Amino acid sequence: MINACKIASASRVASVIPCFPYARQDKKDKSRAPISAKLVANMLSVAGADHIITMDLHASQIQGFFDIPVDNLYAEPTVLKWIRENISEWRDCTIVSPDAGGAKRVTSIADQLNVDFALIHKERKKANEVDRMVLVGDVKDRVAILVDDMADTCGTICHAADKLLSAGATGVYALLTHGIFSGPAISRINNACFEAVVVTNTIPQEDNMEHCSKIQVIDISMILAEAIRRTHNGESVSYLFSQVPL
Repeated sequence: MINACKIASASRVASVIPCFPYARQDKKDKSRAPISAKLVANMLSVAGADHIITMDLHASQIQGFFDIPVDNLYAEPTVLKWIRENISEWRDCTIVSPDAGGAKRVTSIADQLNVDFALIHKERKKANEVDRMVLVGDVKDRVAILVDDMADTCGTICHAADKLLSAGATGVYALLTHGIFSGPAISRINNACFEAVVVTNTIPQEDNMEHCSKIQVIDISMILAEAIRRTHNGESVSYLFSQVPL
């Protein structure tokens, strides 16, 4: 589509990719492994894209794979809004990261809500399979809110939920930007102890919601629409990093 627009004499092509593909393959984690995120970046550039708009990249350094402007929008403002409007005990909750890599995201949300945060250190035996978890922080007699950028097979967040309940949490919510939900994910969520698993609609969730009543969706279409409008008119998109457009 990008190339079709380009050869049809489009003066500028902006590509909106809510969930960037292969974002987890941003480095070589073993010998002869591909850096697929860089390959996707090259393909988009060669096809003729002049600007990329995406949301919550798994690794922010992916922006450096491009030689064209990349706007990495954040779901954080909508997550904060959902917490305040839907969790009555949010003033006495703990924001939890299911891994050390999400600590920065979690501390930012916890600071804006003026609540405590915790993180879970996990060790993997292999991809999508967690060996053991260690909770760093206190969730006793509090609502625990797990926050992450994506969930695939949901093994990590389901194990994390069990860990939080065993540590004394009164309830567990999961808030995710990208709900991939592949393989056994839906059955794991149905059998887990979540009050709700909340995802944005960067990936369509209609089918998953039919099979799992715990899944709720935050609509981020207004953020993308406002980013497109501002980009088209040459305005700054920095406002969207901290605000939800009305």
